[in-house]
Amino acid sequence: MEITINPKKLSGKVMVPPSKSVSHRAIICASLAKGKSLVKNIKYSQDIEATLDCMSAMGMTYERYEDSLTINGIDVFNSNGILSMNTRESGSTIRFLIPMALLCSETVEVTGSEKLMQRPLKPYFDIFDTKGIKYSYEGNKLKLSGKLTSGTYEIAGDVSSQFISGLLFALPLVEGNSIVKITTALESIGYVDLTLDMLKNFGIEIINNDYKEFIIKGNQSYKAMDCTVEGDYSQAAFYEVAKVLGNDIQCLGLNENSSQGDKEILSIVEKVKNNGLNGIKIDVKDIPDLVPILTVLGTFCKGTTEIYNAARVRIKESDRLESTTCELRKLGAKITELPDSLIIEGTGKLKGGVVDSWNDHRIAMALAIASTICEEPVTITCAESVNKSYPHFWEHFKSIGGNINE
Repeated sequence: MEITINPKKLSGKVMVPPSKSVSHRAIICASLAKGKSLVKNIKYSQDIEATLDCMSAMGMTYERYEDSLTINGIDVFNSNGILSMNTRESGSTIRFLIPMALLCSETVEVTGSEKLMQRPLKPYFDIFDTKGIKYSYEGNKLKLSGKLTSGTYEIAGDVSSQFISGLLFALPLVEGNSIVKITTALESIGYVDLTLDMLKNFGIEIINNDYKEFIIKGNQSYKAMDCTVEGDYSQAAFYEVAKVLGNDIQCLGLNENSSQGDKEILSIVEKVKNNGLNGIKIDVKDIPDLVPILTVLGTFCKGTTEIYNAARVRIKESDRLESTTCELRKLGAKITELPDSLIIEGTGKLKGGVVDSWNDHRIAMALAIASTICEEPVTITCAESVNKSYPHFWEHFKSIGGNINE
């Protein structure tokens, strides 16, 4: 899909889509709770479909409606033969569910897109080596053999919090108590908080010892319940930055008391405005998904903006330091790419031109917002990449005045 955006200012209200991060967690917890749960405010992005498929393979059943799900939790894990999980392109799905799969079956086959299967799983492999779980790759297929048991698990906190969440979902179900020890400073604490909040809602007790270790009692049971998924601050960030760029947009459906780490976008744009639209330094250690749209913000600001502690975004759907730099430079941005940071010299305006999303949803959406400060049309190739997390993005973009030719 290729679209051309004719630059103009945007104006209107946007109902922010439900949080993908919260949706994954709600679906997993409801799937592990015996009985029926209702999950309201769901959008069926490709990543959410991946989690539904994988939980179904383990024995969950569900009924889907336009914006909600009724989930019948797993009574007995579907442990007959080999468990096969296709995680598509979803990093959350593969990292959340590998420990769960090892509860379900002693033989597991995990597949996904070529790009996804290249993303690091080493924190789990290190654990498998100490716990006697066998693993091997055959092409894009990961094979696992063994069972998840209770005990002490040591895991780094600076690769991805999703590995930690995966253990937190699974270990309450095993016999015996467990401890998850974090061996380095924990990054993306907000995402761990989302997991702990959802686990608590579904009746699971975990003791959080200052994010340095998590004490988990075994033989717990998830309790079925109804829940509503809140709006997604990582998607709202595109519109919040658009407002700073001179667009008149109101975001609806957000929870002011959310634990989402990307809620930090509100503080960042406020700081920029209070600083007279001059550039600032932004530590993205806990908010890596915001890097592309924050770079757009930096191109608009006066002076220099520095985005740092960003090395982890090199292992996302694309190398986001490289892809963000490459595509915004095509539009006229002045960006210096460093190993773990970006230095942006504000230009206020961009030119326009032909750019590519690198099959990365957040790059596509950032480029769309960047078009509002362009002097000439912007053509985005591989624009369908938004389907990964926000299938209605182009529809919403048009509803607030975006002038698009597909």
